[in-house]
Amino acid sequence: MTDERPGFATEQVHGGFLPDTGHGARVPAIHMSSGFLFDDAAQARDRFAGTDDGYTYTRLGNPTNGDVERRIALLEHGTEAVLVGSGQAAATVAFLGLLAAGDHVVSASSIYEGTRGLLLQNLGRLGIEVDFVTDARDLDAWAAAVRPETKLFFAETIPNPKNDVLDIAGVAEVAHRAGVPLVVDNTLATPYLVQPVDHGADVVIHSASKFLSGHGAGLGGVVVDGGRFDWTVTPERWPHLTRSDRALGGASHTDRYGRGAFIAYARDVVAARIGPTPSPFNAFLLRQGIETLSLRVERHVANALAVATWLEAQPEVTSVDHAGLASSPYHDLARRYLPRGAGSVFAFTLAGGEVAAHALIDAVRLFSRMTHLGDVRSLVLHPASTTHAGRTPEERAAQGIHDGLVRLSVGIEDVTDLIRDLERGFAAVRALAEPGREARPDPATVGATVGVPAPAGVR
Repeated sequence: MTDERPGFATEQVHGGFLPDTGHGARVPAIHMSSGFLFDDAAQARDRFAGTDDGYTYTRLGNPTNGDVERRIALLEHGTEAVLVGSGQAAATVAFLGLLAAGDHVVSASSIYEGTRGLLLQNLGRLGIEVDFVTDARDLDAWAAAVRPETKLFFAETIPNPKNDVLDIAGVAEVAHRAGVPLVVDNTLATPYLVQPVDHGADVVIHSASKFLSGHGAGLGGVVVDGGRFDWTVTPERWPHLTRSDRALGGASHTDRYGRGAFIAYARDVVAARIGPTPSPFNAFLLRQGIETLSLRVERHVANALAVATWLEAQPEVTSVDHAGLASSPYHDLARRYLPRGAGSVFAFTLAGGEVAAHALIDAVRLFSRMTHLGDVRSLVLHPASTTHAGRTPEERAAQGIHDGLVRLSVGIEDVTDLIRDLERGFAAVRALAEPGREARPDPATVGATVGVPAPAGVR
């Protein structure tokens, strides 16, 4: 027999599974326990010393969480993963595992607003600076932004809401020439559509609350180490990883963990100290979602492309931002990196501006008006007045987020029903132009799927 790697669908169901030797349960248990018993004092000593792999306390590790970590690491072609409480926690743990006061980050400008705020405000207060690359396709701009203090590059594979695909290999090459790792947020693509590590990314993060879960019933985040970056090439850049550490008996993290030094530090020093520990029950919910990831994403992607194609034909629409369309300036990158599809979160812009956008959003019945992404249910939102409301009009315009832009997260419903629902929304938009008529939602829909506008920094 040949030792071939299982297919994606097989690995999402079986990957990382450890049999239950006590009872034979096929589904791993939910270990809702704060702490774990030691057989004797010597075992307790060895676990705290790191020479025994058993568990001590759920903030530091839990068998249910560990099962999910192993599975996601396998799906992302990484070596190890750390599960945390949210996507924001994942970004925070990844950044603090690499950065210190005086360091510098080069980031794509088109990123999640919460991460942008984390870089500018939270890390800025700690003396960490960031420069944003306006056009992520401009590799010379990435190179020009590098300083001696630069410690990492950051970008998203499919940014929200413009669906502008990242040239992962190109940006990774520039980062590596500068001697720094590329950290990539792969939330909207998922490992089913692209595995960034295979294209040169060094660290991958997710808001696992989105597509990995799929059901919108729990929060989670994950940091995945590709295990390929050599921290010892320029040890002076990473003193926290390459210098002697008393907690390791005088060894450094690179001495003990080699190229896994970053993820060990992120788990044992950053996450363990800050404490963004996910509930084992949320980890269980996440695992249930992962087991059907490929099936769901296939449907998400097919539905989204059909909706985007339909939207492009509507006269009220000035643009559709979906890289799966031949009209997209990112279509070539989508074909290169995303042969299974360009995801299902994208935007379109109405000529009628905010009034038209609100009329459409208020008229739909099937699309849920809420802030979230990657749900099996289709979602709709107006970014300019919700998620991006904290940006100035000039900043929004520079990002192409105009007042008439509407964001969709297309779910797995029957696509004919989704288009029928959007037709209802467009009827409301067209009614705005008819004398003596106001665009109002059908009274029967008032109160149905009404969402509360989210504060800036919520997806």
